[in-house]
Amino acid sequence: MTTSTPVRTAQIKMSSFIFLYFFTWSSSFGLYALWLSQKVGLDSITIGSVFAINGVFAVILKPVYGYIMDKIGMSKWLLYFVCAVSALMAPFFVTVYQPLLLSHTTVGIIIGALYLSLGWYAGVAASESYADRFSRLYGLEFGRIRMWGSLGWAMAASVSGLLFNFTPLANFLVSSATSVLMLLVLISLKIGDDRLRNNNVISANKIVFADVLMLLKNRKFWMFSLYVAGVAWMMFVAEQQFPRYFVSFFDTKEQGNAWYGYLSTVQSGTEFVMMMFIPLLVNHYGAKRGLLLCGCVVGARLIASGLTTDPVIISIIKPLYGIEISLLLISVFKYIAEHFHKKINATMYLLGYQAMIYVGSVVVAPPAGYLYDKIGFEHTYLMMGCCALLFTLISAFTLSRCQSKRDESRNFSPTLGAAPVEPAKH
Repeated sequence: MTTSTPVRTAQIKMSSFIFLYFFTWSSSFGLYALWLSQKVGLDSITIGSVFAINGVFAVILKPVYGYIMDKIGMSKWLLYFVCAVSALMAPFFVTVYQPLLLSHTTVGIIIGALYLSLGWYAGVAASESYADRFSRLYGLEFGRIRMWGSLGWAMAASVSGLLFNFTPLANFLVSSATSVLMLLVLISLKIGDDRLRNNNVISANKIVFADVLMLLKNRKFWMFSLYVAGVAWMMFVAEQQFPRYFVSFFDTKEQGNAWYGYLSTVQSGTEFVMMMFIPLLVNHYGAKRGLLLCGCVVGARLIASGLTTDPVIISIIKPLYGIEISLLLISVFKYIAEHFHKKINATMYLLGYQAMIYVGSVVVAPPAGYLYDKIGFEHTYLMMGCCALLFTLISAFTLSRCQSKRDESRNFSPTLGAAPVEPAKH
């Protein structure tokens, strides 16, 4: 079936926005842990605390962003705000964040956490949720749009390590410049009125706070959150300071920084390719099995990372993260579309998945930082990998079963009483 010109044009603009967002994010945030360690001079425990406080603000702001997005539907004003905050990252890092971290560390951590959450932590979640809603509104696959974010991350990562070795200011300036382009692309994106009038994605009845309370009483919400706590927490917390572990395999920090940038490019390239094919896999086997497969890959990667002492092997392991993130994102969005009402789609994603991830930063990142210093990265990764596998096994029994097409027609939302959940269009 040939895609019409208006749909194709809208898809290109949405894909371009996602590309630029992840290019912007990767340019600065991809080496954030190295910046905190090498340029600001923080130790492992303090860096763990930075990520923990960042997580607190992310946990607070992500549900707020999700609630706002369910309220405003396909309106873009929240994304305009995210673009504006992102465009000011360079002056913020240089004139506010770094000086405060050096002179008033606690104040710097708190102000930085708020700003980064507004622009990146909660901002990227809002952007992905909007892209998912957009893709279903136009009958497209989310992965075919989100894959351009992977390409944007890869292209930025290919040069970010070299720019960082020259001066981190260059990374921040690139981020701010591309944020302006991102804003212009978003302004040019127009959603057709016919799509908004006749669709199976945007609920005519807007979310109210009582719906959020009902969501918190839903067993499916907590079983999904249990999976996030056991698998996604390990996956993302391990990644936070992984650059420091990776760099330790090389003779000099500069060599390690450069190789980390190269392999981040390979990782994002892997993610780009997987975003094209993972939807086929998840559509065939179901969202639940996609989540369980992701948990197995996460556990295996972390255990392998803890066992190896070879820079070649750790370099081969690094790109596997691209497979994990593809499996996780595609499966999460499809699981939410299948089991939760469209009225709370963005809230469920930003509260049940995104916010829960950063609860992990609050709970796990500080003790992980402590363990890195006390028993080493190797033993810590072994523990985290085993934890991911254990929770994957538990989730095989606690996650809701994958529904067949025959079941979808009878699906009712346990969150909102008898309101039917329409299956996502692909």
